[in-house]
Amino acid sequence: MILSGKEIQRHIGREIIIEPYNPAQLNPNSYNLTIHNELMVYDDAVLDMRKPNKASIITIPEHGLLLQPGKLYLGRTAEYTRTDGYVPMLEGRSSVGRLGMCIHATAGFGDVGFAGYWTLEIFVVQPLIIYPGVEICQIYYHTLDGDYDPYTNGKYQNNTGIQASMMYRDFERSKNNA
Repeated sequence: MILSGKEIQRHIGREIIIEPYNPAQLNPNSYNLTIHNELMVYDDAVLDMRKPNKASIITIPEHGLLLQPGKLYLGRTAEYTRTDGYVPMLEGRSSVGRLGMCIHATAGFGDVGFAGYWTLEIFVVQPLIIYPGVEICQIYYHTLDGDYDPYTNGKYQNNTGIQASMMYRDFERSKNNA
């Protein structure tokens, strides 16, 4: 089941941490998260899953930044979240989607125990000007049935900023296990 907004509010500061927290961003069954003022873009046109890919940081100025179709932008939420006992999920806001902006390609599913900032996999279907601090996505929480081991030391746990893909570590782990 999905937690209601009132239930999210009841668990804030205990099983659900959102910092900073603003009650005005609470919805009937989710909480709106905002975009930080930085984006990351990959430097090379061709990416390789087996190695780290070079990337650069772009600042989103207060007057806005024009995003172009056909390019992946990695952003992050301004809010730090941590969850214990619930599965966090992330979706774009419908107002953002109606502008042709997607905030995640595949990574909308969080693990119970995740702690950090959410990296957003942003792409647009037509040119779009974005601004820092905009409520861009919403986090919601599922209950969890049964015993579980919380996510405590994965490659994206306890991050402090935008995270480029670390899929290359999966190849390293497979090689070491062979």
